[in-house]
Amino acid sequence: MAALFLKRLTLQTIKTENTCIRRPLGKYVVQKTALAEPSHIASAPRPSCLIHAEAFSTEDTQDKREKKKKNETAFCNVGRKINERIIQVLDEKGNDLGPMHRANVIRLMAEQDLRLVLKDPGAQPPQYQLMTGTQIYQERLRLRGMERAEPKPGPTLTKELTFSSNIGQHDLDTKSKQIQQWIKKKYKVQITIKKGKTTEEPENKMEEICNQILQTMPGIATFSSRPQPIRGGKAVMCVLRPLSKRKRMRADQLWGPRKETL
Repeated sequence: MAALFLKRLTLQTIKTENTCIRRPLGKYVVQKTALAEPSHIASAPRPSCLIHAEAFSTEDTQDKREKKKKNETAFCNVGRKINERIIQVLDEKGNDLGPMHRANVIRLMAEQDLRLVLKDPGAQPPQYQLMTGTQIYQERLRLRGMERAEPKPGPTLTKELTFSSNIGQHDLDTKSKQIQQWIKKKYKVQITIKKGKTTEEPENKMEEICNQILQTMPGIATFSSRPQPIRGGKAVMCVLRPLSKRKRMRADQLWGPRKETL
């Protein structure tokens, strides 16, 4: 019995030793193999991170530049932000104080409680004027009133007038006055002159009537479309339009101020 017990104890001891040695070696081999082999398993997708980005547009940049340029040209107090070193200065009464250093201008503004307004940025040096707050306010009101008084550009309307070449002089004068009223209201006037039934009528009579109407409005109107035959030569059509402001000023220099014929 003792021999059998010793044999079992020896076998159990050998088995235990083999197990203890195999466990750390196996762990080492498995870890080394796992590190050496490349992983073929795709990594789990990471959650995306939202980044705020401001959209870029050339139109937005252009609008900002236009607004900035409009604000720069507005009639306002520039304060102490004088970009130029030497500027031409006018006092609050419009008297020329001559070129001055910006430091002297700022000191003068503080002493007399005045504001500085840019008058002519294109001058050399740029021209500024010292003004009171009340003067600036009144000037803004004046400029605003001038902007409202200016006619807003809109579609040009056309009036139409048709008559025969046999028209009498009195009726022609009446129609010329009506055309003049339309022209002064910035209308275009389309004139159609039909050939009369008289066989002895000159061929160019209809063109002469168009020219005669235009001659009654010197410095007011001009041809937008010169007389031209229509309907197979049975009528002549022309279009009169108001003169532009520049041409109207030139006409006043040539013929003098216009007289009212109405």
